[in-house]
Amino acid sequence: MLMSARPTGFLTGLTLALGGVALAAPAAHADIPACTKMVQQTGVEVSDAVTKACTLGVHNDLRGCVSALTAVGAPGGAATGACRAAANPP
Repeated sequence: MLMSARPTGFLTGLTLALGGVALAAPAAHADIPACTKMVQQTGVEVSDAVTKACTLGVHNDLRGCVSALTAVGAPGGAATGACRAAANPP
């Protein structure tokens, strides 16, 4: 027995939509722990300001992330590396 095109199309669309959500979910978390760990390795204490800065990196605001991390004492090169780590999913 053949299924009509409408239910088949619906099921295909539903599968693709749910699969897309599953693929996007890890990216939403990106890698804040990697960012904060890199900052901590420079001797800067991880605070709410550091976590917020790393969150900017997650949202691809690298300039804002680096600026915020250097404002709390992270060296420029380390801040840049940490922000790039934040932008990449684990």
